[in-house]
Amino acid sequence: MMKNKKIILVKPRGFCAGVTRAIKTVEKALELYGAPVFVKHQIVHNQRVVDMLKEKGARFVESLADIPEGSVTIFSAHGVSPKIREEAGRRNLKTIDATCPLVANVHWEAKKFHGEGYAVLLIGNRGHQEVEGIMGEAPVILIENIVDVAGIEAVAGQKIVCLTQTTLSVNDTAILIKKLKQKFPGLVLPPKGDICYATQNRQEAVKEAADITDIIFVIGSKSSSNSNRLAETAGAKGFLISDISEINEKALDRANVIGITAGASTPDVMVDEVVEFIKNKYQDIELEEMKREDETMIFPLPAELVVK
Repeated sequence: MMKNKKIILVKPRGFCAGVTRAIKTVEKALELYGAPVFVKHQIVHNQRVVDMLKEKGARFVESLADIPEGSVTIFSAHGVSPKIREEAGRRNLKTIDATCPLVANVHWEAKKFHGEGYAVLLIGNRGHQEVEGIMGEAPVILIENIVDVAGIEAVAGQKIVCLTQTTLSVNDTAILIKKLKQKFPGLVLPPKGDICYATQNRQEAVKEAADITDIIFVIGSKSSSNSNRLAETAGAKGFLISDISEINEKALDRANVIGITAGASTPDVMVDEVVEFIKNKYQDIELEEMKREDETMIFPLPAELVVK
């Protein structure tokens, strides 16, 4: 006889402090300046969030050339390069910076260490907006995998520092750093590391959940680095879905204990929709939330939006 199914809500999940700040930045800018407000790139990597803000009057663009001169323009949570900031200045755009403070810190580190004569290595995903912004701050050697580590040639006597994208797999990054340390014994790392608290917390929670579940649905965008890393952390049990239409119902039927989590840019309503879908499909569903501490990190809004 089949056991009654159980849903375990993985905790923490969903919005992190940086995402919350970015969304509130757009909403506050619309309140103060009115529509339209332009946003360089998706404010966060979630289409539901983007569509919600579009309805309120936000317009999302990939090129500053698509923004009328003098317009209110927000830089997304992923950050931008100095080149983009300079272009915005030339176009007389009124800019508001919604870059996550933890991403901004990696920008600062890249400039600082380069200025101190270090060769700067950056572990990250080529083409990701966060990485592109960081690479614009200083000459950087990008490392995506073990092959890239093997191809690095050290300059005699040069100091070397390794920075990372904030939304990477903790385990995969640790492996790359270990290889780099073997190759460069004097390698310097930032004191606290660059992978953000929310990324680490969510990956640790998924690891715990993988031990007690048969399947884990990670709700998030395919373009979201942290959502992809969560699905990878869950291993063979992990399924990345953007909404209920992508639920693997055959795998769901076979599972008795179902884990549900969400990437750091995924709103709670999308989690609720998946839970309701499963509850409507089966009878006698037990719902349980993992017993973990709540995240308490809060980032203040950009200074430009603080009404004095």
